[in-house]
Amino acid sequence: MMYRFAPIMLSMMIVPTTALHAQAMPLPQFLERATALEKKGAMAIFSGDLKLLQKEIAASAGALKTERLAAAKAGRKAGYCPPAKGVQIGAKEILTHFRTIPPAQRERMQVRDGMRHFMARKFPCPT
Repeated sequence: MMYRFAPIMLSMMIVPTTALHAQAMPLPQFLERATALEKKGAMAIFSGDLKLLQKEIAASAGALKTERLAAAKAGRKAGYCPPAKGVQIGAKEILTHFRTIPPAQRERMQVRDGMRHFMARKFPCPT
């Protein structure tokens, strides 16, 4: 009898989790957590925030790539033009860039916006 309700219960557990992951992290909160991790040094590896921040950057980068490819497919100019062979970008480079964004502007940004800003500066498209 309980098995009939299992799919319903499972879907109730999945929906809130999916909604939680759909929320973007504000850039100031990201930088606050990143700064706290930097202060921990090597012990940061044991913090749950490390994986959270890595996932946030990966999700933002993936979304920006999708945006860029969709713009190209639609014949619109992309916001940034990375090299075709791909590149490695370090966390320090991203954080350094995020910290150069004026605080007043940063307050209104999500991590994805910060990444868009970074990618546009690092990989400008030819005019």
